[in-house]
Amino acid sequence: MRPVETIRILIVDDHEVVRIGLRSLLERIGQFEVVGEAASAQEAIELARSRKPDVVVMDIRMPDGSGIEACRAIRSENEAIKVIMLTSYTDDEAIFASVMAGASGYVLKQIGSHELVEAIRTVAAGGSLLDPSITGKVLERMRGMSREQQQHEKLTDQELRILRLIADGRTNKEIAEALYLSEKTVRNYVSSILSKLNLSNRAEAAAYAVRRHLLDEPDPFL
Repeated sequence: MRPVETIRILIVDDHEVVRIGLRSLLERIGQFEVVGEAASAQEAIELARSRKPDVVVMDIRMPDGSGIEACRAIRSENEAIKVIMLTSYTDDEAIFASVMAGASGYVLKQIGSHELVEAIRTVAAGGSLLDPSITGKVLERMRGMSREQQQHEKLTDQELRILRLIADGRTNKEIAEALYLSEKTVRNYVSSILSKLNLSNRAEAAAYAVRRHLLDEPDPFL
């Protein structure tokens, strides 16, 4: 973790009172410099681009969009900027999404002033702020995504076509007509797809296809 002298901070929250309170707190710390305040996700992205803070303290929910999306945009433009997500309560899904968007961690809005100061110092120096229980859940989710990707890659082009059609609500007969196959052949393909993806039925296969955004990738052969 690199040593940091002055830490440049951008505060992002749609509530002015919260921003004023955070600025008042942080500017009392000699090591900190508040370089800007943003009241919206879009303003946060623009200020991060122009002010180049070391750390963004970001509300997870904003009226014009998600702080998570703003975090992703900021980090995609400048990976050197660290982001701490502010949240009113522990929400596993939101925290997972924040980490996947590039946030270094999260703090509850009820956090004490000393803890917030230490949190900013930690992420500015390259550390993270994930509770061990959340870390475990994030890693397990990432492992699950990796396993799912590996399963997805086992499918042949023809099986992918059939999986897309299953997700589109087609029956075996309709799939057979679309691909000029016999219904028996389609049934064999469906069985193979379920086996390779470790799924139990067509509904799970359809859900898998939606989750993997397969319907967003039109098959040129259909």
